[in-house]
Amino acid sequence: MNEDGYTLAELIKEFYKHHNRENGLEEMKILESWRAVVGDFISNHTLDLRIIRGVLYVKVDADSLRSELLYSKTILLRNLNRIAGNEVLKDIVII
Repeated sequence: MNEDGYTLAELIKEFYKHHNRENGLEEMKILESWRAVVGDFISNHTLDLRIIRGVLYVKVDADSLRSELLYSKTILLRNLNRIAGNEVLKDIVII
């Protein structure tokens, strides 16, 4: 707690809110948990992950992997939101 009576967690949440990133901490949890959710193989073939306005953009290096992820999109969405503890992601786009 600082001298104003706020905890560090409260200050961080306020910072994200002030910068229109209210789900910033949850988004970080999602990005950091990608490997745990999809496994080493898919994670090793993931070139980029970004969350923009509630949409997770996943860039992979193989068409066959893109197809596999498209089939698993609903499950991935549910598992990643569960890790975030909130309905942060609205959709996943596989590039």
